[in-house]
Amino acid sequence: MKPIGILYVEDNDDLRDLISLLLAGEDREMVTCTNGEEALAALEQRTFDILVTDVSLPGLSGTDLARHVLAAKPETWVVLCSGYEFRQGLHHLGPNVRALLKPFEFETLEALIDEIITAVRAAEA
Repeated sequence: MKPIGILYVEDNDDLRDLISLLLAGEDREMVTCTNGEEALAALEQRTFDILVTDVSLPGLSGTDLARHVLAAKPETWVVLCSGYEFRQGLHHLGPNVRALLKPFEFETLEALIDEIITAVRAAEA
C-alpha cells in the first residue's frame, strides 16, 4: 500500500513544525510549505492525496490554492484551517473539502485526517 501524501501549508513556523511532526506517520509522506506559491511548486513535482492549508497566507491564499489544486485534481482532499468561520458553505469548492476552525485541538485534526485517509484508501480499492 502506497503512503498517503499530505501537503501541509502554514506560514507560522512553530505551528507548521509541530503539526507536521504530529501528523507524520509510517503510512504518510509529509511535505510542508510556508506559502501558496511554494505549495504550487511542490505540486509541480508530485501529487498529494491531502492538502491541509491555512487560509490566511501571504500572497496566494489557502482558498485560492485549494481552487488550483482541485481544478487540476478534483479527487484531492482539502482541509482549510482558518481563524474565521466560513460564511458560505464549502460545497461550492467540491465534495472533498473540509474546514477546521482555529485554534483547534490536534486530536480534532488527527481524527479528520484519519477519516480522510480511510476515504482515500476506499477509493483506491
